[in-house]
Amino acid sequence: MSQRRRRAGDGPAAQHLGEVLPLARKLELYYWMRLTRTLEERLVALYRQTKVVGGLFRSLGQEADAVGSCYALEPRDVMSPLIRNLGAMLVKGATPVEVLKQYMARGDSPTRGRELNIHFGDVGPAGATRGFLGQISPLGDMVPVMAGVTMSFKLRGEDRVGLVYVGDGATSTGAFHEGINFAAVNRLPLVVVIENNGYAYSTPTHRQTAAKQLVDKAIGYGVQGEQVDGNDVLAVYDVTKRAVDRARRGEGVSLLEFITYRRKGHAEHDDQSYVPPGEIETWAEQNDPLDRFTRVLLDREKVPAAELAALDVRVQREVDAATDLAEAAPLPAPHDALVGVYADPPAERPLWFRAGADTSRLGRERAEGWGTFDAAPGAR
Repeated sequence: MSQRRRRAGDGPAAQHLGEVLPLARKLELYYWMRLTRTLEERLVALYRQTKVVGGLFRSLGQEADAVGSCYALEPRDVMSPLIRNLGAMLVKGATPVEVLKQYMARGDSPTRGRELNIHFGDVGPAGATRGFLGQISPLGDMVPVMAGVTMSFKLRGEDRVGLVYVGDGATSTGAFHEGINFAAVNRLPLVVVIENNGYAYSTPTHRQTAAKQLVDKAIGYGVQGEQVDGNDVLAVYDVTKRAVDRARRGEGVSLLEFITYRRKGHAEHDDQSYVPPGEIETWAEQNDPLDRFTRVLLDREKVPAAELAALDVRVQREVDAATDLAEAAPLPAPHDALVGVYADPPAERPLWFRAGADTSRLGRERAEGWGTFDAAPGAR
């Protein structure tokens, strides 16, 4: 294949950075994948108990691409997730108790009960923050945002890289096009990951783009493009690490396509009636990322089964402890809704917007300065 469009694994086996990771780091990858799945399973249980506020978005079947790619970043780098990148959030430093409190809208959650799932961030100077950016929900919008973030790295001469996730549907949006084109022209240190999981909500990929493979779009932007099996965590790490290293060397943008599959609906409320019969079961039985990596660790790396079982127990205990903390946390106070929205004052009196209103005109009520007429008290 051409230099700008290749599949991971085309080169010599010695160049596979995932394969040569020390065993201790491979076990870390297993831990993060197991934690992602177990935490999401707990969230499902809480959702069914009506303890989760709003929608619940699963990454079942996609854990390898989020964990393997974010694991290739350095602590000083910045990552922008999507709703199915819980694994990347955890790798970057988000904690299970933060995620649980966020979903349960607790008063001491990262957004004080005002947002859902992973819509929160911790970004700023390298070393002082964990380096993940709260997402904007509209498809593709985080690409131009991360282009701006990485532009700041370049202008400041900082040795930092940005990574942004998009779905297959987002590649058909104007925001994606403008963002990656801007980043490409300016040779910004940005890695754009396309998680091709087969569906843009309920729309199959072939119904929203004529491209045979999304990595082909890299050619049009003049950037490096690679496609990889997104359910192979070591291969995902390999291609992402090489892309991150290219960006850090000043070689510009990379566009990576991860081939994976979304085994749950857009959210828990989605019954997936649009999926052909048997498709989900086939992916679950033949291409589950955790099952595949478990076999690698047991058969090739000769990790004792008891060691993996101990990691599973550790994860279960951590999720149990985080759940207890989240359930005991208080709900937000009503005035918390104003904190961070109005800088001064941070809280206001109930019905503050009625102050100074004149109710004498046609039975209507308007606060000072609202309308097209003088609403000052006593005005006629």
